[in-house]
Amino acid sequence: MSDKAEEKRIVWIGNKRLEGILRRPAGPIGLAIFAHGAGSSHLSPRNNRVAEALGQRGIATLLFDLLTIEEAADRANVFDIPLLSVRLLEALDWAQDQPGLGALPVGLFGASTGAAAALVAAARAPERIDAVVSRGGRADMAGDELPRVRAPVLLIVGGLDHPVIEMNEAAAGEMTCAHRLEIVPGATHLFEEPGTLDRVVELAGDWFTEHFRAAARG
Repeated sequence: MSDKAEEKRIVWIGNKRLEGILRRPAGPIGLAIFAHGAGSSHLSPRNNRVAEALGQRGIATLLFDLLTIEEAADRANVFDIPLLSVRLLEALDWAQDQPGLGALPVGLFGASTGAAAALVAAARAPERIDAVVSRGGRADMAGDELPRVRAPVLLIVGGLDHPVIEMNEAAAGEMTCAHRLEIVPGATHLFEEPGTLDRVVELAGDWFTEHFRAAARG
């Protein structure tokens, strides 16, 4: 895909004017909205690498900050799942008002506490979310919302991230939707080991592609 075929621009989301990066390849098959509890997540090299790789598979991506700089300075806000999920739903509203995005199937890609926010958002807007992917996420923090999620969920956890494996196993046990837990051998929480983030991209790309196509078929 040539550079000219992809649109990449800075956007501003919701009443807080949260900064984000929208990438839209030519003829996208769907949109993946990224969710991370920490501040400045739209500048994360790891998230941008995943977004660029998804773009090569024809998936539009929106990376944005769920918290303002001031909010992120208070660590408690990183764990405020209701707040993070509301911000994610605001981003969904924004995207669905944009020409060329509004009619696309939508997936959520959550990391850390952003994964819990993605699951809560999916539970509260079941008709609007077609797939969810969690990378090293705290899916367990979605709590009572887990049985209400209807979108298919992929939980990706590093093989060396033992506490988070157990948390995701517990969360999976509460889900009634289609779901799968994938353990990436040799990976720690941040998937910094050689080849591990490539595996995340492969798994997430396959999951979104499968379910976006299913949504498009109706």
